[in-house]
Amino acid sequence: MEPQGKVLSDLVARSHLVPGRDLAELVSEAGRRMGLGSTAVYVADLQQATLVALPQAPAAEDRTLGIDGSLAGLAYRVEGTQRSADGGTVWVPMIAGVNRLGVLKASGRGFDEELIGWCEALAGVAALLLDSMSTHSDVLVEVERRRTMTVQAELLWAFLPPRTIGTEQVTSSAFLEPAYDIGGDAFDHSLIDRALHLTLLDSMGHDLASGAASAAGLAACRATRRSGGSLEDIVPMIDKILSQWFADRLMTAIVANLDTDDGTLSWVNCGHPAPLLIREGRVLHGMLEREADLPLGWGFHTSAPPTVHHVRLQPGDRILMYSDGFTEARSPAGDLFGEERLADTVIRAASAGDPAPEALRRLVQTLLQHQHNQLRDDATILLTDWHPRTR
Repeated sequence: MEPQGKVLSDLVARSHLVPGRDLAELVSEAGRRMGLGSTAVYVADLQQATLVALPQAPAAEDRTLGIDGSLAGLAYRVEGTQRSADGGTVWVPMIAGVNRLGVLKASGRGFDEELIGWCEALAGVAALLLDSMSTHSDVLVEVERRRTMTVQAELLWAFLPPRTIGTEQVTSSAFLEPAYDIGGDAFDHSLIDRALHLTLLDSMGHDLASGAASAAGLAACRATRRSGGSLEDIVPMIDKILSQWFADRLMTAIVANLDTDDGTLSWVNCGHPAPLLIREGRVLHGMLEREADLPLGWGFHTSAPPTVHHVRLQPGDRILMYSDGFTEARSPAGDLFGEERLADTVIRAASAGDPAPEALRRLVQTLLQHQHNQLRDDATILLTDWHPRTR
C-alpha cells in the first residue's frame, strides 16, 4: 500500500487541472490507492433534505439518500463518522472549516481505526476541494439543486457567504427559505479581528428589485466594514445606497458585532424583530429588546447616527436573529408559527446535543411542515453560538 500522505498530496496536486465533474472519480482513485474498495461523494441539497451523489463511473448505487432516516444522514447531522452494521462501509462527514457540505461513503473489506482516520482525512481534503471548485463549476452547483431557481434568488445566493462559519470561540450558522425563490431577505457573517460581524436584512417585496436592494445592502455593508468602518458607519451607508438607487424599497435590518474574546455583543436594530438570547436552555425574554431605529431607505440615518446597543454574553449563550417570515408564518388552518415555537424548536435541538447548523436545519424543517411546504414570505434565520475557550 502506498504512503497515505503521498496519496492525499497527489489528490490535491491533480485537482488543480481537472473540472468539477471529475472530483468524485479523483477521490475514488485516491481511495483505491489507500486500499479502499470504492468511494462515493454525496453533497447536501440546497434545503438540506437529501444527500445527492456527485457523478462518477460507475455511478453510486444510491444517487440520493435522505438526511433524516439514513446512516449517511446521521453522519451529516451529528458531524461524526458512522459505520455500517456489517463493518464494510463507513460514512464520513465532509466539512470545510465548520461548514458541512456532505458525506463521503467508503467501502472495503475491513476498517481499523487507522484506516478510518485516513478516510476522515480523505473526506477533509475532498471537502476543501469541493468548496473551492463549487465557486466556478456549474456541475457541482447543479447537483445540489432540486429545481429551477428564480433570478432574484440566483442574485442573492451569489452574494451570500457560506452558511456556517466559526472558530474555537464562536459558530455562526444561517438558513434561508424559500431557497429557490428567496426575494428580499439576506444575511452576512464574517470573522474579523477578534470579532464576528453579523448582518440580517429584510427588503420590502418579493421580486428582482427586492433581491437587488438586499444585494446592494450587503455590498454597502462589506465595503464600509472592510475599509475600517464601524456599525455607526455601516448603517448610514446602507441607508444612503437604498435612498439613492432603490427609493421605493424599505428595508429592516440588524447589524451587529460580537467580541469573541469577552462576549460583548454590539448591535443596531433598524425596524427589525429583536434578537433572542438563549441561555442554559431557555429564552431570556426582553434581554435584547430595545427601541428600534427607523428602517433603512428613508434617508433618516444619513443625518442622524444610529443607536448602538451593548450587552455582555455568558459562555454558551446563543443569539437568534430572524426575519418576520418565521414568526408570522401561518398554517393552512391559520395557526401562527410564533416566536415561542421558533425558540422552543432551537432549544430542543440544542438540548439534544445538535450543533448550531443542525438546530437550524431542524427549525426550517419544522417551519416547512407548519406551512405544508408553501411559504408565503421569506424566512431567514441566523444563529450565533459563543463558546469561548476555557483558559
